[in-house]
Amino acid sequence: MSKPLLFPELETERLILRNIREEDTDFIYKHFSDEKVCEYLYDEVNFTSREEAAELVKFFSNPEINGYNRWVLVKKDTGERVGTCGFHLWDKTNHIAEIGYDLYPEYWGKGYMKEALTAAIGSGFRNLQLNRINAFVALENRRSCHVLTGLNFKNEGIYRDKHFYKGKYYDHYSFSLLKREWK
Repeated sequence: MSKPLLFPELETERLILRNIREEDTDFIYKHFSDEKVCEYLYDEVNFTSREEAAELVKFFSNPEINGYNRWVLVKKDTGERVGTCGFHLWDKTNHIAEIGYDLYPEYWGKGYMKEALTAAIGSGFRNLQLNRINAFVALENRRSCHVLTGLNFKNEGIYRDKHFYKGKYYDHYSFSLLKREWK
């Protein structure tokens, strides 16, 4: 009997969440060079070359071995790639991981990210045996805060000077969701 996948492909009503692969390089480049997508992503500068995208794809290419992933969010009806989400900083001893996510602006406010995160969070609690999922959000990113609170994440306060980006430190809200709080 084969071991269950830690990061399986997931399906929601409107989306397929599949692990990133080489064929996604052009999408990843376009996505992470978009100013609106990256507006509050202070942990890395916007991509300026396809090579940067290729490095990111390679970084996430072996999730089952590496213990972190990035799913590409693919619309079922059109096959269009609209964003990403995934787990990183997995602390297997304490059953904690951080979740990150991003979405093309034309899909903001339409429930796609909540739908994707619901599937990802369920998978994290089930497949990674997580007890706690962390999320960090730039203070100005009200939409992201709204998505997380709608998923029952608790705002634990401000993580001061979380990221140093373009010569400035940025505070972030520290959110968490415990398995026992998951609906």
